[in-house]
This record gives sequence, C-alpha cells and structure tokens, in this order.
Amino acid sequence: MSDTLLPENPALLPPEEPAEIIYDGRKLEIMRGTTIAELMRQYPSSKDEGAFAALMNNRLVSLRAPIVRSGRVEPINYASRHGARIYRRHLTLMLYEAFYSLHPNARIRVGQAISEGYYFEVTGTEVNAVFIAEIKAALGALAAEKRPFTFRRVPVEEARRLFVYEKSDFKKKVLDHWPNAYVSIMSIGSFVDFALGPVAPHTGYFKEFDLFKQGDDMILQFPNPRIPQLHRNDGPQPKLYATLKDSRRWSQRLGVGHVGDLNAACIDGSIRRVLQIAEGRHEKLISEISDQIRDSKRRLVLIAGPSAAGKTTFTKRLSIQLMVNGLRPVSISLDNYYVNRTETPLDATGKYDFEALEAIDLGLFNAHLRRILDGASLLTPRYDFNAGRRSPKKKWIPIELGDDGILIIEGIHGLNDALTPAIPPSEKFRIYVNALNPLAIDEHNRLHTSDTRLIRRMVRDRHYRGYSAAETISSWHSVRRGERKHIFPFQESSDVIFDSSLIYEFSVVKIFAERYLLEVEHTHPSFAEAYRLRKFMSMFVPMLPGDIPQTSLIREFIGGSGFSY
Repeated sequence: MSDTLLPENPALLPPEEPAEIIYDGRKLEIMRGTTIAELMRQYPSSKDEGAFAALMNNRLVSLRAPIVRSGRVEPINYASRHGARIYRRHLTLMLYEAFYSLHPNARIRVGQAISEGYYFEVTGTEVNAVFIAEIKAALGALAAEKRPFTFRRVPVEEARRLFVYEKSDFKKKVLDHWPNAYVSIMSIGSFVDFALGPVAPHTGYFKEFDLFKQGDDMILQFPNPRIPQLHRNDGPQPKLYATLKDSRRWSQRLGVGHVGDLNAACIDGSIRRVLQIAEGRHEKLISEISDQIRDSKRRLVLIAGPSAAGKTTFTKRLSIQLMVNGLRPVSISLDNYYVNRTETPLDATGKYDFEALEAIDLGLFNAHLRRILDGASLLTPRYDFNAGRRSPKKKWIPIELGDDGILIIEGIHGLNDALTPAIPPSEKFRIYVNALNPLAIDEHNRLHTSDTRLIRRMVRDRHYRGYSAAETISSWHSVRRGERKHIFPFQESSDVIFDSSLIYEFSVVKIFAERYLLEVEHTHPSFAEAYRLRKFMSMFVPMLPGDIPQTSLIREFIGGSGFSY
C-alpha cells in the first residue's frame, strides 16, 4: 500500500512547471515535489490542527507524500471521516511497542471492537492493576516523546526476514500469498508491522486513550470527539465480550484464525471442510436459540442488528427451527407502522429521519402488540411508501397468533425498550445479530467488522438494488451514524447475541467485490475508501461459491439463496 502518489512522466512535465493545488478553499501554485507537510507549513490553515494525514485527489496519503500533480489536498485529523481508522491503527502500534519493551517474552493478540476500543489477549504475564498502570504510563510517555514513525517499502523477502526477527509467524503466513513483489511496512522503536494505510509523522498525535481490564484480557479504548453527546458503550460489555471470545476460540480450534490460514485452506482444498463446519455451526447456534425461545415461554421475539448483518436470513432460518420445535412463527413489519410522511421527524439537515423512533406510530404499534399477545385476532396496517401514508383499512393484514404462535419483529429499534413500553421485559426475547468476524490479518492487525458488513452490502446493492459501489460507500457514513445512535447502545440488553459472520466469506465475496470496487472512478469522493478496500481484498485467495448451501446466510448478499427476500 503505497505511501506516496505515483509521479507523472517527467519527460512530459518540466521540473519547473508548478502544480495547481486547491487547499483550504485557496488556489495555489506549488512546486512539484513539495510534500504535503511543507504545503501546510507554507500556507497554514485552521483545518491543519491535529492533521496527521491527507487526502490528495481522493487518495489517502501521508504528510510526507510529495505533490506530483495538480488537484485538491484536504488534511485528515481524528475528527474527519478517515481519521478514526488511522488514529486507532497508530495507537495500537504504540501499544505493541510499549508492551514488548516491558514484556519481551510475553505475547499480545488483538481481538475485535468492544467498549469503543479493541480487546487484547495477553499470554506470558498477568493482566492486573499493576500491568495496566505500567502500560498506560508507557503509552503516555511514547505520546509525549513524539517519537517518529518510520515507513519503508521493501521486497517481500526482506519483510519476511524482518518478521522472522519479530517472531511473527502469522505475518509470514500472510506473505506466502502476498499479491505484490513489495510490502509497505512501518515501525516505531523496535516493533515492525504492516503499513495498512498512511503513516503519521510521530506519536504525539495519539495521546488520548484509556486502558482497562476485561476478564483475563485488556481493552484499549479510543476517544470519540465527533459525537460526545451520544451514549458510547464505553463501559464493560460482558455479553458481547463472551460472544467475541467464543467466536475466537472456535476459529482457532478450526485452525483458521488468521488470513494466512484461510488462504492456505483455499490453496490446499481444505476450505470445503472449513465451509461445512462454519455452516454447521450457524445451524447449531440457531437451533439452540430456538430451543431457548421455546423453553422461555415468551411469545414476542425482537431481532435487531446493524445493516448487512444478515438479519433477514437469520430470521428465516430461526423461523424454520421454531417450526421444528412445534411453534408457528408470525411476523410483523415495523415499516408498516410508520407515521405519515408529513409527520415524520426531521434530522439535523432538515431531511426526514426514518430511523428515528418517533417515525413509528408507537401508540398504535403497542396497542396492537398487546392485543395480539393476549390472543386477539385483528388487522395490522400496511404502509404505502409511494404515497407516504398508511393504506386504507381494506388493505390491512389480518393476524392471529393462536396457541402455538410466536410473534417475530425485526427492526433497528428491537432492543430498545422504548419501542415496546406496553410489553414487560419478561414477555420479550431479544436477539442481537451482527457479523463479528473472529478472523484477523495476523496477531497484531484485526479485520474490521464494519468492513465485513460494508462489503456484504456493496455486493448486495450492486446485485439487487441498482446501487453502484460508489453510492454504497458514500451512504455508509450515514448508515454507521444511525447504528451508533439506534442499535449499538442497546446490544447488551439482548438475551442472545448471534455472530452472523462466516470464517470463509471474504474469499467468496472477493470475486464480486474487487470487480465492483474497480468501477469507482478516481474522481469520485468514495475513491479513497474503495482503494483501501481493494488493497484489503487483495490479501485473500478467492474461492468459488459452488459449495455454499442455498440456506447460507452469505447467499443473501451474493445470490443463489433458497429463500425469497
């Protein structure tokens, strides 16, 4: 992943010809070869504060990148759209340097996102109050020191030699199927890692963090300056933590805990067994959830989760298992309880906020819920989305549970008790569905769960909804904002958390995703993210989808499902 922009043909561009740059609303003529850091020093702006990277013509680059062509430059700091990922990656690298400096014979492995941070498994030393305090102090000292990060682009064999020195077998395994002859690496002190994006100048930008114990592990928590007014899930999350740990243990038992393991399985053919076991595990978990619902005697099942988590297929497979248990699942769509469009609340930009709880007719919805659960037979509304209002009653939908009925409701507010105040918690069974993905790149670099869902959604949108990859990526920031507000704060209130990820899925979606990402024009604002995703997907060896069963959750996104959507 190059840290600089490719230069234009020097034979066509005389050295003295300046580049025309738009920066902070100003049109500037800059000598080619000037770095972005030098540009910021020559033309200071209020936007420069805290900037540790930049967008140059819709491509993320470091501040040391030279300006080699005309275009637009935008500084990137933690509050920007791309800054959080860069911040987290650098602070994590600092954690590794601090950890190995203090505990050279111990090991640390990154886990998934939790409590607005990442959890880390530590072996070879005890995670206790003394350990937390010394790591905190070492991280703080690194930030205060403003120690520089170094960047190099080296041949694969040189990177392999460096990672041997670091005793990093998982990194070496990733390099076994590396798609290029060169590898971008970064380092701080004695710790060397992959450079999975722009490299910041020094550690001084990354001084805000917290560190605390969770079970036998520790959590590195990151600041969130963009939306401090929202609930941040910043405390312990024992249910999510238990689910993440279980998924991690299962992937390790399967022998596919890292990208290198998955690639090796695709090459030697054992991926078929991996696929079968992954699908079997999903079926077993869904069956166990069905048993819990039956044994609980609760008749209202609420299912929530973020976009592209696979809620629809999960609900269909759960319904089958409920029928196996002698129950009759009946569904109600929350969409049919929208208020008329003219009554829909507005967001901060003045647009209709269809994700707001107030966009639902809570009074009618709860009155109907209570009557249905009490055994009444009634008509439930149907919403006319073209007209933006409820359809006439003659088009409403009859519903009755009967003695063996289970009412299932899927929607973003399902875990929020404010959606169903008329129903006591003792009558509700709440399920949180998310693609938590235990797979990691190596022991120090995680796969982002949001990337799993973004790639799923991008493929599905392109296949079935007429949206390009650029359009899906453009809307993703807004989608994520809604999730942080309406879904993630309530995940710990669920009775069950279901991990919808499939350990093999990146190798399958690669076939589709890479093709669609190539369609994103370099002039489009989504190009920086599309380029990052292309580089990310290049790490995986592809597999054909022929062996995937029609009931698989991933079929909801790539096609070929036996279910109707």
